[in-house]
Amino acid sequence: AEFPTVAFKACTQQQSRNLKQSRLPVATAPEEVLAGGACVGAECLLHVLGNYSRCGGAKTTLTVGVVGYPNVGKSSLINSLKRSRVCGVGATPGVTRCLQAVQLDRHIQLLDCPGVVLESGDPPAAAPLRGALAPQRLRDPLSPAIAILRRCPPQQVRED
Repeated sequence: AEFPTVAFKACTQQQSRNLKQSRLPVATAPEEVLAGGACVGAECLLHVLGNYSRCGGAKTTLTVGVVGYPNVGKSSLINSLKRSRVCGVGATPGVTRCLQAVQLDRHIQLLDCPGVVLESGDPPAAAPLRGALAPQRLRDPLSPAIAILRRCPPQQVRED
């Protein structure tokens, strides 16, 4: 009741309008739907947001900030709910450079935010692993690669 959680898969289609949304709940969606390009779980998430916008029986405007690490799908989530490409997306971190407000409907506004990475005191190799730095901008790609290999079981690395 306090912290609702919704399983959600963003749309991976390349078109700019009419992005597909599957009406099936994520829990019962077959593998081919989950593996496809359509968004799954949007109806449930929209229902939760709609409930929050109804405060005491009256409709109020709800503004939701979508925040998180770089390159985790914040903009893709917004595009999937809006069913069109209103936010830029890309495979490398840093596509979203400033706050962008997207009106979902009359009562719900979503804020697309740049990726947030808090200073943790971790070694420099940790920043690329958290998606805070584009691989092309690395001066030393060896340190993050070594950090990844340290986290993997040796037999998994050796498998074909």
